[in-house]
Amino acid sequence: MSTDKNEVFNDRFLKACRRERTDCTPIWFMRQAGRYQPEYRRLREKYSLMDLATNPELCAEVTLLPVRQLGVDAAILFSDIMLPLGPMGVRFQIQEGVGPVIDRPLRDLKAIERLRPLVPQEDLPFVLEAICILRKELSVPLIGFAGAPFTLASYLIEGGPSRTFHRTKALMFSRPDVWRALLEKLVEAVAAFLQAQVRAGAQALQIFDSWVGCLSPRDYEQFVLPFMQKLFSQLKGLDVPLIHFGVGTGHLLKLMKRAGGDVIGLDWRVPLGGAWAELGFDVAVQGNLDPAALLGPWDLVEQGASEILRQAGGRPGHIFNLGHGVLPDTSPDRLKRLVDFVHEITRGA
Repeated sequence: MSTDKNEVFNDRFLKACRRERTDCTPIWFMRQAGRYQPEYRRLREKYSLMDLATNPELCAEVTLLPVRQLGVDAAILFSDIMLPLGPMGVRFQIQEGVGPVIDRPLRDLKAIERLRPLVPQEDLPFVLEAICILRKELSVPLIGFAGAPFTLASYLIEGGPSRTFHRTKALMFSRPDVWRALLEKLVEAVAAFLQAQVRAGAQALQIFDSWVGCLSPRDYEQFVLPFMQKLFSQLKGLDVPLIHFGVGTGHLLKLMKRAGGDVIGLDWRVPLGGAWAELGFDVAVQGNLDPAALLGPWDLVEQGASEILRQAGGRPGHIFNLGHGVLPDTSPDRLKRLVDFVHEITRGA
């Protein structure tokens, strides 16, 4: 699994996070390790997702696959946002085709008070070991990550994935004291987990708030923003780029910037140029090709990517990515072609 130790370290992703000039636009993909890869599917015939995420050697192997195959400018640790919840006392299963399912949803103060503090070095040593392995192998930066408190809370309250998040909102509105207690515990756990990842060697962090787009700006500002600000304040001293990403959050972008992050991830629903102008050019942006575009003909992929790069305008601080994760039906060759295209069209621009 070793790489050429003489290979020059590629830091263009880190430079773009800091809004510095790069030789070309960096590119990586959310879910760049996953079911679209034949090698990953073969591993999943033998191992569950949690087996892969909790075995340091297998985790490193899966994380490295797309870096070597696609030529992306960053690796993201193969893991799952639910991982920290197990040691806190939450029993859950990852059901194929469904997602995380909680055995006993948390909907009252007593259940929340039973949550244990997370001690990453003791509770999740395999994650930190995988990071150590990867840092010895990689010639691109390694991104660590965690789920945001709201998104984790929604799984804990709903009991699994939801379309309406009505139980989450009902608790948030009717019992703000219970909501506050839960979010405070999750902020501490997520902060501790991310801090430990950086100490182990992660060179950037991404916080996934996958479901927060279900909230109105007013509700985000009241029920989520204070906790996200607290989380980012605890990460500020780590001296690594912090990426803040949500799905369906075009209406929340200014609030997400207030919450924190050096890079704001954009999903495919918003035009990158307008979103960046709204945010202000004192923050970097990441995104935002529709993942489904990769399932169509190449000329449409090229058109979509070119339009995103045109809207970025060659301005320092753009990291090319999809607007969400790679879809399982995506061709690895198509992803590799997109990486090469983005590098070639922006080199020296």
